[in-house]
Amino acid sequence: MLSSVEILILAFVQGVSEFLPISSLAHLVLVSKYYVFTNQNLLIDICLHLGSLLAIIIYFRNDLFNFIKNRGFLIKILIGTIPIVPAGYIFYHTGIINQLRNLEVIGWMSLIFGILLYISDKTKIKKKIETEFSNKSAIVIGVFQVFALIPGVSRAGITITSGRLLGFNRFDSAKISFFLSIPTLFAASILGIYNIYKEGSPELNFLAIIAVIFSFAFSYLTIVIFLNFIKKFSLKIFVIYRIIISIIILSIVYL
Repeated sequence: MLSSVEILILAFVQGVSEFLPISSLAHLVLVSKYYVFTNQNLLIDICLHLGSLLAIIIYFRNDLFNFIKNRGFLIKILIGTIPIVPAGYIFYHTGIINQLRNLEVIGWMSLIFGILLYISDKTKIKKKIETEFSNKSAIVIGVFQVFALIPGVSRAGITITSGRLLGFNRFDSAKISFFLSIPTLFAASILGIYNIYKEGSPELNFLAIIAVIFSFAFSYLTIVIFLNFIKKFSLKIFVIYRIIISIIILSIVYL
């Protein structure tokens, strides 16, 4: 069974890397290189995702619960989710996702899409989310999000990249990215719960509850800090970080 320390590490990696443009999978792979997590189970994975989902919902509760006022934006978020549904089904049911899940792919994708993030951040700001986040913009960002199915790309990274390429500022691009994560995290949780149901429901033990709490805490702090950061600074630090991570991963592969 996982220890509380291992839960803390997994929750930290999930909470921080899920919402930053740095690829959560790349970090999970690196952490796993030095930490062998014993008997990590599906229930813990679900709890980690639930913690992140709760953090997003609570942080943006005013936008979400005031549906009448924000229904146009929220409907566009649902529209933006459409492209990844059939793509995700194909990736997982054909086994493509497993073929791509290796260090070489993760390293190169982290590097290539990190550079694309840098290029996108040079785009001039010419659109406002309140007036120019259209159905077309939602679909374009949703199509870009499909690339996140490739390990190492980063869901947050590619959605922020596409938002910047369309001319939205960093904060608005991140907001769109965060809202797009809600259906994704919800779907991952539901799928996990369904798989648990098929395999036989395990008991909700103390460590599972701790996983939700830790994941929620790290996720919420990440959202707060990141949104405040990008109001003042560029995304360059994340680009540099991604390049360093990709070099480390590719060194492991080729050296």
